[in-house]
Amino acid sequence: MRESELQYFEEILLARQTQIIKNLNGVEAEMVQLRECELKDEGDYASVSNDNLVESAISAQQSQELSEIECALAKIKSKQYGVCEMCEDDIGFQRLKVKPHARYCIICRPIVEKNRA
Repeated sequence: MRESELQYFEEILLARQTQIIKNLNGVEAEMVQLRECELKDEGDYASVSNDNLVESAISAQQSQELSEIECALAKIKSKQYGVCEMCEDDIGFQRLKVKPHARYCIICRPIVEKNRA
């Protein structure tokens, strides 16, 4: 991959990393507020419990994406970015544009996902 392409993806990944960190900090602040709410009845408790569950799921998903972004940034530094972890072929440019932290090419991705299920 050319240096200009690596720089392009690094900028995208860094911007997304910043956004996720901001989101996670906001979610944490919201969860603290939810814990401090004065609950008056079962409806309030159910609502807060549901909100807490949703926020936790979003945080888990974004934490996973953050981890994948950090891995992709490390690969950019080591010049291993854009190489499939399974077959070691190049991951297509268009796939990386859609998912810059992709670890697998479009052929290997379904195989990995099927094995995880």
